[in-house]
Amino acid sequence: MQKIVLTICSINYLAQAKTLGDSLKKHNPTYRYFIGLVDRLDKSDIQKDQLPPYELIELHTIGIEDLDELCEKYNITELNTAVKPFFLDHIYNTYPEAEIVHYFDPDIVIYQPLTEIEKGLENNSLYVTPHTLKAYPDEYEPQERGLLNTGLYNLGFIGTKRSATTASFLAWWKDRLRDHCYIDLEKGMFVDQLWVNFAPLYYEDVYVSRHLGLNMAYWNLHERVITNDNEPYLINEKYPLIFFHFSGYSPEKPTQISKYQNRYTFQEKGDVASLFDFYAQALIANGHNTYKKFPCFYIKPAPILPRKRFLRVRKYASMPFRWIVNFIDTVTL
Repeated sequence: MQKIVLTICSINYLAQAKTLGDSLKKHNPTYRYFIGLVDRLDKSDIQKDQLPPYELIELHTIGIEDLDELCEKYNITELNTAVKPFFLDHIYNTYPEAEIVHYFDPDIVIYQPLTEIEKGLENNSLYVTPHTLKAYPDEYEPQERGLLNTGLYNLGFIGTKRSATTASFLAWWKDRLRDHCYIDLEKGMFVDQLWVNFAPLYYEDVYVSRHLGLNMAYWNLHERVITNDNEPYLINEKYPLIFFHFSGYSPEKPTQISKYQNRYTFQEKGDVASLFDFYAQALIANGHNTYKKFPCFYIKPAPILPRKRFLRVRKYASMPFRWIVNFIDTVTL
């Protein structure tokens, strides 16, 4: 039985993808690792010897119908998430011996064998992890009301097994993401993630994990504490840390846990500080400062906006309103 892990990124995130791959191979040497590249190597100045030693699958090679249209309608974040089920489906179709295919975001580090996930898939087809299993204790970010807008489950990870359910799910997910993978909270859309709220309702064989060592990240730090100093790490003195998701972290801002949260600093969450120290060093060693300089082929140029007209209200505050209206078309920035 072949087991595969897939990640997706552009060239500028290959340091993260290599760090993930290195951690996967350290603890799960029998897994095959693919990087789905949302980029074009033939349109980049990157050299072959600069690429990580893992199998790369370029987006334009997986046979997405009307790919140009997909690339045109989405920004780079939306595009990277919209193509997730297409890459998963491509792997199942291309590698018939693959029985298990997991997706991991590139900014994840794996610390254990993935046997906990494999066990959950023995009698299930899909495996998802909730953002949190315990209510937030205060008004700092993130909040439950935010998760109502962005999704109950974090789709930085999803485990899958070859089955009729998985094939049906991927077909449904592809159909939804082809036209509805925007970041548009007012219209009930948050990329690929919000859609998966429906998965446990539409399919009976979806495993919702309550294991605290899976997908530890900024969104669940209030309920999870690393209670020993060295690997293998334990969460709350009970659960082995299987993988940590460094979402929103940048080595350019090493004192910030995540740009998406303001609940904790490293002073308050010193238990995770050593993980972040290691991660920053790994990213630098794996070429972060080089990769980040490569522009993504699929990023659309910023539109040229017309010069904005505005009224300098303070200057004209004493003028009658009808006079002010006449100035709106003549005062420019």
